[in-house]
Amino acid sequence: QVQLVESGGRSVQAGGSLRLSCTASRGDITEYAMAWFRQVSRSEREYVAAITSNSDATRYTESVKGRFTITRDNAKNTLWLQMDNLRPEDAARYYCAAGSYQLGLLRASYQYWGQGTQVTISS
Repeated sequence: QVQLVESGGRSVQAGGSLRLSCTASRGDITEYAMAWFRQVSRSEREYVAAITSNSDATRYTESVKGRFTITRDNAKNTLWLQMDNLRPEDAARYYCAAGSYQLGLLRASYQYWGQGTQVTISS
């Protein structure tokens, strides 16, 4: 069992940067693939980025390629999402997730979820 806690969300101006963190408060993320999803209000939770358990591969949704970077440090039990050149459409609640399926795009690929951290973009 893994418990995930996200942090780092806040209000930032368009064009700015944020770094989100996701730490396992219980359990070990080492064996799990990890991902970031985001959700706006009651819309569908959208896949953003994923990373394999040993960091040998990453994957991004098209709209964030070249602007977001997903990384992890298993020794620190932590996942990050570096977000640069933020746009108004990036505003959402961001969730981290852990699962057994490497680089999965679907919510069903991930068994463990955090509570999310809110990112607001001002223009």
